[in-house]
Amino acid sequence: MPTDAVALGRVAGAWGVRGWLRVTPYNDPHDSILTRQPCWWLRGPGICRLFGIEQARVHGEQIVARAHGIDDRERARALEGCEVLVSRAAFPVAAPGEVYWIDLIGCVVCNLAGETLGLVAAVEAFGADPVLQLGVPGEAPGSAPARLIPFVPAYVLEVDLAGRRIVADWHRAYWEER
Repeated sequence: MPTDAVALGRVAGAWGVRGWLRVTPYNDPHDSILTRQPCWWLRGPGICRLFGIEQARVHGEQIVARAHGIDDRERARALEGCEVLVSRAAFPVAAPGEVYWIDLIGCVVCNLAGETLGLVAAVEAFGADPVLQLGVPGEAPGSAPARLIPFVPAYVLEVDLAGRRIVADWHRAYWEER
């Protein structure tokens, strides 16, 4: 498995009787890059293997795909629960002004005063807008209340992926007022 593998979904079961996989993507299936990838890594109990993808398409809220070598329902069902991973290097270039959330993980978040607020530990979708979840170096995860910043232009002013830095119009006091 490549060191830059990113989990993009999970096999939900078989689709049909000819070995197609039913995949629940971790994002909107219409935005998923899984439908445009020629190869997927499947990782689960007792398996970590690269599969060539012959065809993949959106089907409702899921993706259905035909993987090379999976030709019957039982083989497809045996992969249920496996994570679907793709090398980050295989992702298409992000459109101008857009970023892949995975690229934000590990970025240092500073405010306008230059204070370090933390490192991006996760990006979560809690409703209309994504939220940056920050971790603080030296602090054990879960030892303090979650430090969240809405990932919207009103608060996130600059994202410098090359410099691994995000500038936010945010103050530590916002977390202390809770």
